[in-house]
Amino acid sequence: MTDRFAQFTAKDRPLKDDVGELGRLVGEMLREQCGDEFFALVERARLAAISDRRRADKSSTCDADDAVRESLESVLHDIEPHSAVRLVRGFSAYFQIVNLAERIHRIRRRREYLQDTDTQQPESVAWALEQLKTKGVSAQELCDAFSQMLIEPVFTAHPTEATRRSLLEKQQQIARLLIKNMDPTLTIPEQRALTAQVRSEITASWQTEEHPSDRISVADERDNVLFYLTQILYRIVAPYYENLHRAVTESFEVPAQFTPPRLLSFNSWVGGDMDGNPNVNAETIKDSLVRHRTAIIHRYYDDVMELSWRLSQSASRVSFDERIARAVMHYRQLLGDRLKKVHRRHQTMFYRRFLRLIAGRLQATLDGHAAAYSGPQQFYDDIQLISDSLRDNRGEHAGLFLVNRLLRKIQTFGFHLATLDVRQDSHVFREAVGAGLGYAEWMTMPADQRTRLISEALADNTPPQVTEHPALTDSVAVFATMQSCRMEFGDNAIGPCVISMAQDADDVLSVMLLAKWAGMSSADGNLPLDIAPLFETVDDLHAGPEVMRRLLNSPVYAPHLAQREQRQMIMIGYSDSNKDGGLVAARWALQQGQRALANVLEEHSTKVVFFHGRGGTISRGGGKFHQGILAAPYGTVQGRLRVTEQGEIINAKYGLRGIALRTLEQSTSAVLLATLGKGRKDFPQHWYDIMDFLAARSREAYRDLVYREPNFTRYFRAATPIDVIERMRIGSRPASRRKGAGVKDLRAIPWVFSWTQSRQIITGWYGVGVGFSAAIEKYGEAVLREMLSESVFLRTLVDDVEMVLAKSDMPIARSYAALADDDVQPIFGKIEAEYHATREVVLRLKGTTELLEQDPTLRRAIYLRNPYVDPMSYIQVDLLRRWRAAGSQDDELLKALLISVNGIAHGLQNTG
Repeated sequence: MTDRFAQFTAKDRPLKDDVGELGRLVGEMLREQCGDEFFALVERARLAAISDRRRADKSSTCDADDAVRESLESVLHDIEPHSAVRLVRGFSAYFQIVNLAERIHRIRRRREYLQDTDTQQPESVAWALEQLKTKGVSAQELCDAFSQMLIEPVFTAHPTEATRRSLLEKQQQIARLLIKNMDPTLTIPEQRALTAQVRSEITASWQTEEHPSDRISVADERDNVLFYLTQILYRIVAPYYENLHRAVTESFEVPAQFTPPRLLSFNSWVGGDMDGNPNVNAETIKDSLVRHRTAIIHRYYDDVMELSWRLSQSASRVSFDERIARAVMHYRQLLGDRLKKVHRRHQTMFYRRFLRLIAGRLQATLDGHAAAYSGPQQFYDDIQLISDSLRDNRGEHAGLFLVNRLLRKIQTFGFHLATLDVRQDSHVFREAVGAGLGYAEWMTMPADQRTRLISEALADNTPPQVTEHPALTDSVAVFATMQSCRMEFGDNAIGPCVISMAQDADDVLSVMLLAKWAGMSSADGNLPLDIAPLFETVDDLHAGPEVMRRLLNSPVYAPHLAQREQRQMIMIGYSDSNKDGGLVAARWALQQGQRALANVLEEHSTKVVFFHGRGGTISRGGGKFHQGILAAPYGTVQGRLRVTEQGEIINAKYGLRGIALRTLEQSTSAVLLATLGKGRKDFPQHWYDIMDFLAARSREAYRDLVYREPNFTRYFRAATPIDVIERMRIGSRPASRRKGAGVKDLRAIPWVFSWTQSRQIITGWYGVGVGFSAAIEKYGEAVLREMLSESVFLRTLVDDVEMVLAKSDMPIARSYAALADDDVQPIFGKIEAEYHATREVVLRLKGTTELLEQDPTLRRAIYLRNPYVDPMSYIQVDLLRRWRAAGSQDDELLKALLISVNGIAHGLQNTG
């Protein structure tokens, strides 16, 4: 890539100014904290990286300095661990501040669109509504869609989340200062004061340890997610609905009383995801729900007390609903000695008095006192009473707005804050049921035989024959806890039970039997639990429709589904399917699997909710989210979107209020278009044949390398920092599901993370070139170009591959490959050859000459980061060589490596 890629358009000039100013502040901070000599080393490394790239890029122009400047490798060779740590931290500080500046610029651009009444921001709700109206969607059709709509982000923890809460809070403060600095009325002294505050936060961040001294616990992961729920999302749900209402009423003639129904539900896996994590169990499920409840009631308490000060209306000036006076008397008796004395000046301020009593009941709810609310509906009804009174007594502009905002929060978060899903590996449930039924050979028994025996046990109410087996005891304890928590915290507190690596009907029926043994079923046999099989590998996705057909015809499962509103949740995994078969095969299996599963459920008059197990990277289902939803097979969205939000992606998508609001609006926009979009065409049949062929050839090439190459595991463990990632103390879950050093046992997250760190990133493109080249040879380039033009699915796939290719870097990758033994070096030759083949075919199909030619913003972002990522990559390679030579026992080198991993992740904006 050449220097022309660093150009900023007029609309992006403020971003350039911010990056320049913030970069200057980081540089001044490094001089102050580390001295001039260290800052000079930073500059030497940066300039050497730029020169190295210019020399390697024949299309760039080298100046006289480039020709004589030392190479990056010579600058960084054998650098002392202490200096390496400081150098990586210095570059990482730059990335973090630039990443923040880019997010602030997104907020700035959103505001500019909102000020322009003639142009809607692409992918906004208003933009989607304009398209729907143009396509002939009526106001009634829109309202009907809203009545069925639900968007459910599911927050998860994973081993590569690398942002501490203390640093998140500093980022928040810097963001607030940068947004405040947008004010054109600020004086020069005020601007200087803001700049000084930003520098103070940057310096304090530098002085804060990135990695905790101990491995993060489940409680730490939960508190991290609670930060986003209580500090960000709690504050934006009301504006989200207000913006939605405004967009709808401006685009469609809806009834005057139109109010959007509840469309958002936030969910979490933290504390409930047991899959491969021995630290999660029945106890963490209960602890998480207690913590959720405490956190949300504290937020309500603060809001209620704030409202009590704002609603100062007196009975001598305005009337009140008589029910408020009666409620005040009743609550005074209910709270008794817990009630603080009412100041005589407040005696006629009935809103204030009522709100103080409501706050008292909230506190009683936390304390378990008799005056506690029985549930969120009672609390909602009290606030609704105030809303009604204000509306009926000239209070529309005297507090109603804030009261209605609180109602939206209660409607969204209840007393549970976030619904907790529970997930476990199918093998664990399988082992537990086998022990309970007393079959020693259960694990090797054919699936259809297991299904028959479980069905009989369910029909006959067979109790467990053994009670002391560890897997059985633990599993029953989990379901018993789920039931007790549902009773204590409400139905919305507990989400579905997700079964990882589900392979047959017996895996779903196993959950039913375990739940029944735990006492979850009522006297009439009703089991209040949604069971979601997770189809993860390519083979399991292909088998999924037949598995569901057997379940839907099951005499024990069909009645259960009828009690669950004839709605079945199915989770589909983007990570393991990719690790299993490569990107193209995985995406096509997911596409075909959704279509086939939806057809099977439709045949049985059953509604399907697809739960998308997406990760942050392209290799794990990430990418352009809006386009990804629109690429789903027609009829599979149906107003529902349930998707995982993982690790650092939570911070990137929900770390700032303006960005979080945009994220939710993009999700809403995509769901509306996917649900109501008219005129969407299905693939012609011969396109299916082409995609089948393309996916098969791509998968074959991928598996030839990853699973059939005898020395591949040796190469992987030498040419990537997987051994460092396995030691990272930034998550509660082990890197592997089960014991073993092979690719099969490794989790998808560290698998992708390792390849990303080494800039090889084969998980995002290997096999694509083989597949497309073979398809072009067999079917012709013209039909592939036509498919790319007409198919959102294929266009999104190719765009995603192009982005990963742009982030991959073969010269850097070659230095990692050199860490491997000579006899496995040919493996890198295969990787490099396939990279160039894939790059060539992508450019050929898109009709471009450079990667990301049609996405100059992303291209510029990658280009500007390279001079800062490259030095960290070379440092990491050098440290890896020395650390491994020392038997992987040098703690000082390991510390430097851990910081290098974090720094590169910040620079590439990708982890697992």
